Amino acid sequence: MPQHVRGVIARAKGEPVRIETIVVPDPGPGEAVVKVQACGVCHTDLHYREGGINDEFPFLLGHEAAGIVEQVGPDVTDVAPGDFVILNWRAVCGKCRACRRGRPQYCFDTHNARQKMTLAEDGTELSPALGIGAFAEKTLVAAGQCTKVDPAASPAAAGLLGCGVMAGIGAAINTGGVGRGDSVAVIGCGGVGAAAVAGARLAGAARIIAVDLDDRKLSTARGLGATHTVNSRTSDAVETIRELTGGFGADVVIEAVGRPETYEQAFYARDLAGTVVLVGVPTPEMRIDLPLLDVFGRGGSLKSSWYGDCLPSRDFPLLIDLYQQGRLDLDAFVSETIALDEVEEAFARMHKGDVLRSVVIL
Repeated sequence: MPQHVRGVIARAKGEPVRIETIVVPDPGPGEAVVKVQACGVCHTDLHYREGGINDEFPFLLGHEAAGIVEQVGPDVTDVAPGDFVILNWRAVCGKCRACRRGRPQYCFDTHNARQKMTLAEDGTELSPALGIGAFAEKTLVAAGQCTKVDPAASPAAAGLLGCGVMAGIGAAINTGGVGRGDSVAVIGCGGVGAAAVAGARLAGAARIIAVDLDDRKLSTARGLGATHTVNSRTSDAVETIRELTGGFGADVVIEAVGRPETYEQAFYARDLAGTVVLVGVPTPEMRIDLPLLDVFGRGGSLKSSWYGDCLPSRDFPLLIDLYQQGRLDLDAFVSETIALDEVEEAFARMHKGDVLRSVVIL
């Protein structure tokens, strides 16, 4: 029987979000209903509210989530009611050319639940953020969006792997290929950049240089493994990174802002034959202008990292194990826990840079 639950809805561009009653249908083939326990407040949710993703209002916001599988539809075998899961927005198809080549992390045909959740008052179909919609007491997703992990993990910390933390860690380890003894610079130390610092530390980087305009974020980055910090308001980021790497530049530079200016910094702050990883999300109008001779002459790799090039079924359980062992401090990313009706205020704190992550507890 369909269930009526509370959820955070963005009705129109720029309007404050509000709590409304939504209808969650019974799961169909390949679908699951998840009772949400915790969901992080991510910049992507704010982008949805501002119309920066698309204009398919109304949106059911929230996507960095963990919870308990409550029901599954026909033909679902990978998860069962009672499983503790982290939700992801890339349920792989297993059939596309990437999947057939053994690279499901690049799946070109990821999918979400086929059925739509709706507003209880008039049946309007909702667009769930990143196909998840987890600022709600319960949500409907494709079963492949559920990754089973150790139920002893804190839901508030575990859910953050569903987006920003995984994006940052994956940018360092999966996309950047950071290895033991490497030098790494991370430009932009919000949630994703801070996670990239943590990922570089996990990979065994010898020197990890965190760059930001905010000393609070730099302090957090140092706690997560940065060996050096650079406030680019007062220091030239490129010159300082070079000074800290023997005059050469870093082996891997991760750009976690998504702006032309910071991408150019990343490009010139890397060593010859080094790697630049773009994980910050640019807006459609942004352009980059680099001398083609410099692109050719400096060699190396210019990469983009989408969701940290992760494979949730592989990466989520591994990172939860590292968290349980005390080797990955996911709790450090949780700045505060809030109620479902405090999301709008959390957006304001996030926009000001006052928090790394607010996490809704249900």
